[in-house]
Amino acid sequence: MPRLLGVLLVWAWVVAWPSASQAALDAEQLARQVVPPMALGSKDERLPVWQLLNSGGALAGYIFETRELAPIPGFSGTPMNLLVSIDTDGNFLDIKVLDQNEPVFVSGLGPRPLHEFLYQYRGRSLASNIKVLPAGVHKPADATDADSYFDGVTKATASVRIANQTILSAALKVAREKLAHIAPKPAGHARQDLFEPMRWAQLVESGLVQHLHLSNRDVQLAFAGTSFADDDPEAEQDPEGLYLDLWIADLNLPSVAKNLLAPAPLATLQGQLEASEEPILLLANGRHRLVAANFVRNSVPDRLSIHQQGFPISVRDADAEIGLLPGLPDFEQAMILRVDTRFGFDPASPWNFIVKALRQHGSFRPATGSHEFVLTQRPDPRYFVLPAPDQAGQQPPWLASWRDKAPDLLWLSLFLGLLSYLLLRHRQRLTGPGRLATLRPLLLLITLFFVGWWEQGQLSMVTLMGLLRAIFQTHNFAFLLYDPVSLLLWVYTLITLIVWGRGTFCGWLCPFGALQEFAHTLGRKLGINEWRLSADLTRRLGWIKYVILAGLIGSLLFATALSDRLVEVEPFKTAITLTFQRAWPYVLYAVACVLVSMVVFKGYCRFLCPLGAALVLGGKLRRWDWLVRRQECGTPCKLCYVTCRYEAIERQSGAIRYDDCFQCLECVEIYDDTTRCVPLIQQARSTKVSTVS
Repeated sequence: MPRLLGVLLVWAWVVAWPSASQAALDAEQLARQVVPPMALGSKDERLPVWQLLNSGGALAGYIFETRELAPIPGFSGTPMNLLVSIDTDGNFLDIKVLDQNEPVFVSGLGPRPLHEFLYQYRGRSLASNIKVLPAGVHKPADATDADSYFDGVTKATASVRIANQTILSAALKVAREKLAHIAPKPAGHARQDLFEPMRWAQLVESGLVQHLHLSNRDVQLAFAGTSFADDDPEAEQDPEGLYLDLWIADLNLPSVAKNLLAPAPLATLQGQLEASEEPILLLANGRHRLVAANFVRNSVPDRLSIHQQGFPISVRDADAEIGLLPGLPDFEQAMILRVDTRFGFDPASPWNFIVKALRQHGSFRPATGSHEFVLTQRPDPRYFVLPAPDQAGQQPPWLASWRDKAPDLLWLSLFLGLLSYLLLRHRQRLTGPGRLATLRPLLLLITLFFVGWWEQGQLSMVTLMGLLRAIFQTHNFAFLLYDPVSLLLWVYTLITLIVWGRGTFCGWLCPFGALQEFAHTLGRKLGINEWRLSADLTRRLGWIKYVILAGLIGSLLFATALSDRLVEVEPFKTAITLTFQRAWPYVLYAVACVLVSMVVFKGYCRFLCPLGAALVLGGKLRRWDWLVRRQECGTPCKLCYVTCRYEAIERQSGAIRYDDCFQCLECVEIYDDTTRCVPLIQQARSTKVSTVS
């Protein structure tokens, strides 16, 4: 064993050596991935992102590999590499799989379900709130149009959620640099608890009402030197005349709304707007009209716009009644715009309000020229609730998995609590005539059907190998959080390694182990003879699982794809995760492992299981020998040695080899049974003889 531990440590050190990652696609390779009529443009100087050009050579979007921008490890410990294409409006054009090592998509379900899942992104906007639902779950009744719900993949919900997070994380990095209107910075919102009574002059002085004043001369200077310079006779005749006197205020701020609008119109407005909409009040005088004569209410004004971070923000007319309080200045024009904060607008950050001045030149098919005048808004942060730095008010993506599994986690916790109680009080509550024979099969049924087939809680070497990659290579452990059921089982197993040793999981919580035990019971009922191996052969065969474990860990050095294939030595994915719905070679192997257990008690667990070998090594942390023994055990009494189907009891000493023990507790039941335990029977006879004498 020390030599084996040394070998494993050497392998771990080798794995720790940085491995070369697969190189990104070069221009020629990437160009072959672009679907005509689009073509590949130039590469960005700062980001690993390439331009997509339309047939006219204009910028149409961007294409990039997710591993270059968001290398989020999957359950194999390596990140998926997806090729993502988005257009300049932030809509997904296509997503292709370049490389992935998710066990369920490599040799489980196969890659097709992943491709079908990724197809759902086509045409969807990055600005929408994309969420992945477990397979078969309908979107909630309170879902809004801004939410996009994707169907997950049966038995692979956690993997596709990691894929979704990979896609969104990479795309958002690109969008924040290239499409800021699609991926805005964290947004603040107005403080509804702050109201300060103010008059008009105070509102202007405090900056809550912003002002843009344009004279005819200002507009003339803007068009000077263009073909439209002489197309406004009124401006030429009266240079100092008023062109536009515009006042702008954010009506979502109580100190603005309650000081400008009458209570009734304000209440009506608040009832018309959605919670995500920011109402912007415009008040104006002058000969420039804010909207054209043919403007349709509740539509997008063509002469007004808002820009933030250099990108346009969608605005619409609120079509709302405007009732100003008495005592305010008179205004010839008034309107309210609504800006949806879900699509990139942050009212707490600086933004530009743009007014477009138009002129026409020529009488036959006149040309139209325009000039934009900008009024910069600089909101006072005192009136806003600002987001926490670097948090964006968003919940971590893995939290959805925990919410979905909350009831299941509660039931699993209750089951683990019951098992812990029974093991802690095993001599009083678990073993004993009639109890163990009833309770153990019942608990194993829960393990097989609830933990295994229902909750997909079969622990596997896949997770351990992913953990090794995370420790030595990626340093990212987030993939563990996407499968809360397995994580809870792993934590419980690690704790029980210290308390009871490896047998707690292997003997009570392994679904495939439970399946083998039921198969063995069926074999006895069918009259199939059990093979009892010699102690020497049992010891020799027991080393096979350590060799397999060393080979799996060692394969991480050479190629991830190789290790993903070698891990199929575990039949867990076939028998438990996929319930035997798989290609026939895998099913044949899993069935063979089950059938062997009908004649050799849990033969796979004892001789082949690399996870069991890893847990044996972890079981070295066990702090005490908790299974009771007597001095007479082994010599002269050998009943437990003969009875133990795991052959985990020494012949001469009667000591329990915890490395091989699966905690069936049959030896403990014998220990307390006055009708079976030889030392107890002899003691009872001696006492009877003494009493008679």
